[in-house]
Amino acid sequence: MFSTLRNAWRIADIRKKLLYTLMILIIFRVGSAIPVPFLDPSVLKEMVSTQGSLLGYIDILTGGAFANATIFAMSISPYITSSIVIQLLTIAIPALERLAKEGEEGRKQIQKITRYTAVGLALVQATAYFIMLRNLGALTHTQGFAFWFSAIVIISTFTAGACLIIWLGERIDERGIGNGISMMLFAGIVSRGPAAAMKMWTYIKLANEGETQYYFLVPAVLVLFVAIIGFIVLMTNAERRIPVQYAKRVVGRKMYGGQSTHIPIKVNMSGVLPIIFASALLSIPGTIKGFVYTGATANTESFMFKFLSLFDYNNIAYAILYFLLIIAFNYFYVAVQYNPIEMANNLQKNNGGIPGIRPGRPTSEFIAKVISKITLIGALFLAVIAILPIGLGALTKMNISLGGTSVLILVGVALDTMRQLESQMMMRHYKGFLE
Repeated sequence: MFSTLRNAWRIADIRKKLLYTLMILIIFRVGSAIPVPFLDPSVLKEMVSTQGSLLGYIDILTGGAFANATIFAMSISPYITSSIVIQLLTIAIPALERLAKEGEEGRKQIQKITRYTAVGLALVQATAYFIMLRNLGALTHTQGFAFWFSAIVIISTFTAGACLIIWLGERIDERGIGNGISMMLFAGIVSRGPAAAMKMWTYIKLANEGETQYYFLVPAVLVLFVAIIGFIVLMTNAERRIPVQYAKRVVGRKMYGGQSTHIPIKVNMSGVLPIIFASALLSIPGTIKGFVYTGATANTESFMFKFLSLFDYNNIAYAILYFLLIIAFNYFYVAVQYNPIEMANNLQKNNGGIPGIRPGRPTSEFIAKVISKITLIGALFLAVIAILPIGLGALTKMNISLGGTSVLILVGVALDTMRQLESQMMMRHYKGFLE
């Protein structure tokens, strides 16, 4: 990776793209530190500190911008939601499905629809955040004209911040390196690195004060962190290749086809989306608990409080449900994205076939069987990575700042960016057939 960056830096064109991307990311981090007026961040920080709440999950994705009530508090969450919704609607709505099959122009139209949907969702989400902040008592003005003026300012600022992030991400897509939205998410997660390092340093201080078990636990956690990164890289690049043989055909005096190739099916076909879905769903009970059962008068002996406590981040029931939901969402996403019947039909139309498998229905059944097996392996991989920090924290009694979602996003974005750099360097160093 470092050699790729060093070689890319030597090329003037790529160096300009890297510097431009860095400039956009700096603007993003500066905006994540500018507070929204008329808000008290201390109230949000108290709610975010509750483990297992939806607010804590949002704060991780925003790189701490949400807890500090900044203009980029919503980060790219409206755009991610919009992308997922439009992607799913592409399967259900024929008009969107036709656009998806129209190549580059169709992709641009879907991108435009996604962008407008994200703006609408940002406005709705900003309004919901304002109502939540009012209920939490985070507003500095709660009555009269000052209240309505502050409401307009807060909602407009949150919405404008989300729209600006989308615009910055598109500038990276056009003139920078990597996927813009992914780079924003990457920068937000990386910004939490110093806080995680400070937590490790706190445990080392405790070890010096007499709690000697941390002398072994801290190095073990660091070694495990490196091992997890290596395992994620291995599984992200892993794929099952289905061999394909194309039949020879004669057109005039020329013979076409006859070559052998393969259909690559990645082990981790759904990326980090199943973890995001499962985390968002299981964070709802923790958020309700944080809103309803706060203060000294909260009834902590009620049935509802005990039921909601089952979904606490460090509870065994949470880990089991988390594990099962990730597997279920992974199967759902793969079923939506991959159609074995369509893949078999495309092979047959192009005079291709899988050796030893008859065309038509047997081919689609074979592809479906392979995808099912690969999906199970990928789902188990995601589930293990996601619940490992929970189990590790329960065993070591340490607050591990190592979320499976965060590590997967970091590794995935880094690998994708390196691939783009390598492909651009290859294009600039290709000598052609004349040399």
